[in-house]
Order: sequence, then structure tokens, then C-alpha cells
Amino acid sequence: MDSRNRHIVPKIDLKNGIEFGIYTLADHLPNPYTKERISAGQRIKDIIEMGRYAEQAGFDIFQVGESHQDYFVGQAHTVILSALAQATKTIKLSSGSTIISTSDPVRVFEDAATIDLISDGRMELVAGRASRVGLYDLLGYNLDDYEALFEEKFKLLLEINENEYVNWQGEYRAPLKNAHVIPRPDNEQKGLPIWRAVGGALASAYKAGQEGVPMYLAHLGGPAEAFKSRVDVYREAAVQAGHDVKNLPIATAGFLFAHENMIEAYKQYYPHINEGHMKTNGSGFPKAAFNEGKDRRSVLNVGDPKLIVEKILYQHELFNNSRYIGQLDFGGVPLDDVKRNIDIIGEKILPEVKKHTRTKEEE
Repeated sequence: MDSRNRHIVPKIDLKNGIEFGIYTLADHLPNPYTKERISAGQRIKDIIEMGRYAEQAGFDIFQVGESHQDYFVGQAHTVILSALAQATKTIKLSSGSTIISTSDPVRVFEDAATIDLISDGRMELVAGRASRVGLYDLLGYNLDDYEALFEEKFKLLLEINENEYVNWQGEYRAPLKNAHVIPRPDNEQKGLPIWRAVGGALASAYKAGQEGVPMYLAHLGGPAEAFKSRVDVYREAAVQAGHDVKNLPIATAGFLFAHENMIEAYKQYYPHINEGHMKTNGSGFPKAAFNEGKDRRSVLNVGDPKLIVEKILYQHELFNNSRYIGQLDFGGVPLDDVKRNIDIIGEKILPEVKKHTRTKEEE
């Protein structure tokens, strides 16, 4: 395949094992135990502190998601990421994800490239569709165009990312005629690593592989084996399109919560997940499904350090992923508990995961 047609992918050095990070959806939910909710300003400050603390604990990446509904403060998620760019020094930063369907790709790139310059080259983008669709009315888009909007705008985002001057003709925005899109990241490619977010749809995984872009695979719960079909379809599509799958990283993302006692982890975390889902999705998280997470084959990475290490390594065997991103603050988890989790993960989980996922050349 012509190297000029390769998209920009993140540089992930597996000599020390897979990358390990945290993502937040920037939810703004009450603590189910106290029924109290901190202010929006404090929640944003806590997210910035969480990123700073994760960096100190040795995490590789921190992501902030975009949402435009009640019980969230991540509407302007790139603004939060910009604050994180100055509050941190080494940890990679990323959206998780940016809803490209209802955003202008030019503006998305301008914002992300600016954060990349502030952070000295640490910014990435994950482009997604939105699992909560109220933002289509809020931002003036037709939900009937859900798929078409994403596909067109994602392609335009890639075009902008790889070309400083852009000519573009599409259906959902005015044409671009030799448009000069700046600023540019200060790297050889003058662009950013851009991932395609994939949920339950096999078709989305297939398109990510055909396009030859990194895949960001998000999951809430269930057996890890159920998600392997997305990975297989992605890699098969990439091969069919002539891409080198060895150079196409996969990231997996899902719930993460650690406690020294496995039963206590499930007992403490369930009210956060259940009541958080009740408020944001309209229905709770089934307790039986949550308890199935105690099986090492589940993607629900909740438990004591030993169990969580077993789960993440099992998932790595299935997916051969290059990055794992955990969400541990959903549902009003107080900052002190988040920090305790980061401490446990940094001291007892991260080193084991790194040790057992190093590339063979380094064994």
C-alpha cells in the first residue's frame, strides 16, 4: 500500500507492555450514598486533579468524553483537555470521544491541534457518534442523518488532519476550497493520531478496518468473548483493504474499580453504576449482570487487584490490544475514592499488566 495513504496512528511502544489509562465521561451525578452532588465547577476541577494524579501514578493516557445532556459537565470537553494540558507534563491526552457527527471537523481539528501545541505533542482524538442522541436536537441536526453525518464528517476530519490545505465537497456543510487549516501540530506529520470509536455495531468495526484507522472499542459489560467478533472483523477488513494490521492499534475501554477485597469492590461500586445509569440512561444496571463481572472472562474490570489483572490479561489474549482505558469515576464516585483506586492500580495492577504484556523481543 502507498505510504502516502496511511493515516496517522499513535506511537505506542510495547517494549514495556500495553498502554494503560483512564477515561471520564465528565458525568455530574450525585453520590448515591450521600445523595449530594458537588458543583459543576468542582466536578471539572476534580477531573483535572484526577488527570494530574494519574500522571503521578504512572498512567499512560487520560481521556475526557463529550456529552450534551443533563448530569454531565463535558459539553466543552476540549476546554477541560486544554486545562489538563497545562496541569500535566507527560501523560498523553485524548478525547473519549468527540462527537464528530454534530461538530464541525475544521473546528475540532483547530481545538485539538491547539491543545497539542500547549501539551508539547500529547494530544489525540477519538471520533464517535454519540450513544445519547439528545444532542442532535440541541445542536440543530437531524437524527435521521445519524450514520451519514458521522461518515462524511469523519472522512473530512481525516482529510484535514493529513492536509494543511483542503478542498472538500460534501452534503452536510459548505465546500472547502483550498482552505488553509491551522494551527498544525509541531511534528513531522503535522497531524494528530485519530481513532474511530466502535460500540456494538460490526459494520462500524468493518469500516474502521477498511479505512485503516485505529479502533477504540468501548464496552459496558458481558463476556469478553462477545466483543472478539468486532476485533476480528476490523482486522479482516484492514487486510482486505491492504493495510498492515501490525501498525493498527486497538484500544479497549470499560468500567474499572479496584478494592483490596473483591466482594467489597462490587458492593461499593454497584450503587454508583446502577443509579448513574438510572439518571443518564433511564434504566439501572441489572444487578445479576453486574455480579457476573466476578467471572475472570467478563469485560467488567471490577474486583481486587489479582482478579483485575487476570481479567485484563485475558482480554489482551483475546484482542491483542495495544491500550486499555478504564472508567472509574462514573456515578458520583468521590475524588478521594478515585484517588484510592488510582493508588491501588498504580501500585498493584499496572506493573503486573505491563510485565505480562511486553513484546516478546523484550522478554
